[in-house]
Amino acid sequence: MGTSKSRGVRVAVISGVCATVLGGAGYGMYNIASALNTTAAGGGKGVPTGPPSREEVERTTGEFFAAWEKNQPKRAGALTNFPEAAEALLRAYGSDAHITGVHVTPGKPDGETVPFRVRATVSSGKKSRPLAYASRLSVVCGVNSHRPLVDWDPTLVHPKLGKGDSLTVEESATPRIDAVDRDGKVLTREKYPSLGPVLDELRKRYGDRTGGRAGVELVVRHTESGAADTTLLTLVEGRPGRLRTTLSARAQAAAEAAVTDYTNSSVAAVEPSTGEILAFANHRDDGFNAAFLGELAPGSTMKIISAATLIDSGLTSASGPAPCPPSAVWQSQTFSNLKGLAPDEDATLSESFARSCNTAFVKFADEVKPDSLATEAAQRFGIGRNDWKVGVPSFDGRVPAADGPDRAAGLIGQGQVQLSPLNMASVTATAKTGTFRQPVIVPLSLDGRQGATARGLAPGTSRQLRAMMNRTARSGTAAGVMAGLSGDVGAKTGSAEVDGQSRSNSWFTGYRDDIAAAAMTEDGGHGIDAAGPIVARVLRSAG
Repeated sequence: MGTSKSRGVRVAVISGVCATVLGGAGYGMYNIASALNTTAAGGGKGVPTGPPSREEVERTTGEFFAAWEKNQPKRAGALTNFPEAAEALLRAYGSDAHITGVHVTPGKPDGETVPFRVRATVSSGKKSRPLAYASRLSVVCGVNSHRPLVDWDPTLVHPKLGKGDSLTVEESATPRIDAVDRDGKVLTREKYPSLGPVLDELRKRYGDRTGGRAGVELVVRHTESGAADTTLLTLVEGRPGRLRTTLSARAQAAAEAAVTDYTNSSVAAVEPSTGEILAFANHRDDGFNAAFLGELAPGSTMKIISAATLIDSGLTSASGPAPCPPSAVWQSQTFSNLKGLAPDEDATLSESFARSCNTAFVKFADEVKPDSLATEAAQRFGIGRNDWKVGVPSFDGRVPAADGPDRAAGLIGQGQVQLSPLNMASVTATAKTGTFRQPVIVPLSLDGRQGATARGLAPGTSRQLRAMMNRTARSGTAAGVMAGLSGDVGAKTGSAEVDGQSRSNSWFTGYRDDIAAAAMTEDGGHGIDAAGPIVARVLRSAG
């Protein structure tokens, strides 16, 4: 997201393999007590220790597959460690989803795990279509029965199924859509994999506004999460409608390629002059759209908002003092800088910003109010008010009023502060233009939704932020990553420490002419190590 998985599996290791088979007994007849009594009486050699044996794995999976193929959900469910849930989903597999002719081909076992392929037929009326996919399951020891059982997980029935999901064949609630970019180029999930969940959501919200006609489909219904249905197969073709988005196929291709080399990475790019989303991409195993929905501390990229807070509060200016001592203490918590950063007691705010000096910002914790950062983020940058209307679900950032150590930590993007890459791309766009323009992926006029508003920045504040970000890009911590990018550029690096991780999360944000982008890589190290190259590649797509 061996003998168990992380999803509440009940497993026990006993003195021996899962169970001893009673001579000649049929499926399910295992008796560990009998085996132990025989050993105690001196008969037999005892029960070997360890997880389910290869024979038990093959026998259990064989019986489970046979019951599944014969559409015997009760029997198949009884072979799992969560029989009720398994029976319900497997029953719906045959009834609601109209899947018949199931044939399961197991692959070579890897310990207790068995890969397999499924071939079946989906029908609706006189229409039928073949269905084929691959999955895997594991066999574990039942905690009470001590017999080998299939470790139940909805993904073994179909890899697109999650907790609380169901399969069904239905006339779709909305027609399929052909989403196109700002220049009319068709955007598909096959060419741009990160778009998949968002295309589903766009269809759910706007499919009935595009002039298409609904078809009949096999879908995964995400009842528990409320997410848009995931279409697995179309039985009766409808007519797709055409939906124009703000995306740029060129920028989207660059974003998809940029995250490929960095696991658990996300990036988002917007057009500062309009707020329109140009691209986003995620490289994650869980399919989560962290580019829009991620909630993580942004590290030193937050210093864009912090610097604006200091300037607007009259505490300093870009050319004003912001000393950079080796360490700073706020309410008994000691803050330090990245290793190798030389202290500079005479530094200006611009110099401390470009060098990403943490202590320079922490030293101002005495002078800012508990709500200063939260007010600046909300009123100037439109962050943290939970009122964005992007066109698909998004996290709008969290910058709460904070006291104690979190007041200082917030100034360097730690503590209770949480943002997504889309939030930070918007922050960067606001810094560049001085105007907050809420990001959108489809025009507000499409459904008459009311976009979020904010005051934006005073011209002098915006001018100073641009100068500091340009300095960071040309000669500061971002210079190596931004080298070779022409035009009007600016950037800010960041890294955010996370409990339990060996390395910090890598953050980077920057702009080039009329494109602003931000990226985050979990466990990626410094900003220039992972997130920086991702952003630079997206910014180059504007050239």
